[in-house]
Amino acid sequence: MASIKIENLSKIFGSRQAIEKAKDMLANGKSKEEIVKATGATVGVNNANLDIKEGETFVVMGLSGSGKSTMLRMLNRLIQPTLGTVYVDDQDVTHASSEELQELRRNKVNMVFQNFGLFPHKTILENTEYGLEIKGVDKDKRKKAAQKALDNAGLGAYSDQYPDQLSGGMQQRVGLARALANDAEIILMDEAFSALDPLIRRDMQDELVEMQEKMNKTIVFITHDLDEALRIGDRIALMKDGEVVQIGTGEEILQNPANGYVERFVENVDRSKVLTAEHAMTRPAVVLNSDKEGARMALRRMQQEDYSFIMVTNSQHELQGYVREVDAIRLIQQHDQTERINIDEILRTDMPVVQLDTTINDIFDIINDAFMPVSVVDQDNHLRGMVSPKMLVNSLVSEGDNND
Repeated sequence: MASIKIENLSKIFGSRQAIEKAKDMLANGKSKEEIVKATGATVGVNNANLDIKEGETFVVMGLSGSGKSTMLRMLNRLIQPTLGTVYVDDQDVTHASSEELQELRRNKVNMVFQNFGLFPHKTILENTEYGLEIKGVDKDKRKKAAQKALDNAGLGAYSDQYPDQLSGGMQQRVGLARALANDAEIILMDEAFSALDPLIRRDMQDELVEMQEKMNKTIVFITHDLDEALRIGDRIALMKDGEVVQIGTGEEILQNPANGYVERFVENVDRSKVLTAEHAMTRPAVVLNSDKEGARMALRRMQQEDYSFIMVTNSQHELQGYVREVDAIRLIQQHDQTERINIDEILRTDMPVVQLDTTINDIFDIINDAFMPVSVVDQDNHLRGMVSPKMLVNSLVSEGDNND
């Protein structure tokens, strides 16, 4: 895997004289419109700063003309930056030699375009192994790598067919498989799904998410579609007029839009499909440590809080289950008053559980059939909170009120 760092990156299009004048105007805080009127030069990207983490799916989005595709092409220097620096890991791409750039593009950074870029006279397998062929990889080795990438993309059975025998969505998957076959650490995707029909596009978004879980690449994905950005992005950079106006997770951007432009951009988003359990949950009022506490303590805490159940964790805060008040009372009545009573025989594990990143929309489907609030755990099964139907509704209502 590899990381990407962008420092004070700008791109100005125009004559040399116009660019020099535009640089001065940028430094003095002039807008894109003011610069083009005064110089004829166009500011594609204006002083962008980004840190893209290893293994992250990072989405750059904005309307047409926002500078997102220009930004992407500066990452592997298909477009030469006017100002600033791009680093891939510790390598300064901006000042790399031709030989270093060639090495970078062949081995570390691959690009997937909107138009797929498949050769019509080559089979799907031959198209997929093309990057490896250019690198001079042994024929048997590159065929094996290409076939594996096609299998991962669900296209293993189509390796001997030609591009015109495949649907647009399948062709796009071939383009993605080709990038993966090259085993590049970074994949740049420029509006890769925008030419596809809506249903195929949604399928491709799901494919990308699933493949990313297996491959764990660093992906920079360009789109003008906010729903697409929210579906696939770990983090999103929103651009306007060449400037990065906000960076954050989808949830962070929805909850705290940086300005009126971002607020208008996200106002029609279905928040239930973006906001998560972490946003809606509250800390459980009472929790029992099963390693240290027994049935008497469980009953005491439930009666103090007027609860009919108590959640149970161990000393590592891992969720074990829950105990009902009625079961604790019955168990205590069966034992001597001085005896410590273990809760193992009354510990129940049929509670509804979701992960921190489960969307509110998905929790609604679970909570409708639930007999108790939903437990929220992290990837290590640590109990982080509880969600009730009222909490779900309140989390969405409060967000709507904030944006009025």
